[in-house]
Amino acid sequence: MTQPVSLAQAALRGFTMRCPNCGKGHLFRRFLKVVDHCEVCGEDYTPQRADDFPAYLVIVVVGHVVVPALLAVEMAYAPPAWLQLAIWLPFTLFASLALLQPTKGAIVGLQWQTGMHDFAQSKNRRSANSAKSTPSTDTTSLKRQALT
Repeated sequence: MTQPVSLAQAALRGFTMRCPNCGKGHLFRRFLKVVDHCEVCGEDYTPQRADDFPAYLVIVVVGHVVVPALLAVEMAYAPPAWLQLAIWLPFTLFASLALLQPTKGAIVGLQWQTGMHDFAQSKNRRSANSAKSTPSTDTTSLKRQALT
């Protein structure tokens, strides 16, 4: 059986856009499209429902960085408005795009680890399947030992 994954570890694996379960498989097939299942461990990601939450988080984070920085530059240097726009609009756009996919990965990792939506049912099926396979393997090995 595999080692349990902590909440922080699942979120970090998701933030690095890797499978929260194994940490090796890719979590995305396109920019914001989550894969149906991990190509390494086979974990099912169809239950994920990140929806708009990653975008809200990105807006909050980027907004809390850009607005104070913009105000600090304005107070210290008072550059013209066109220069402020030329600096902060591209910065805001690129920072938002850069954080969107990792944030969605972290949210999917959190959903997977906490068992939200149908992830709990998936985990229960997986643990039931591994429990079924373990005794049969033990029974087989016991029979082999008895024959020798």
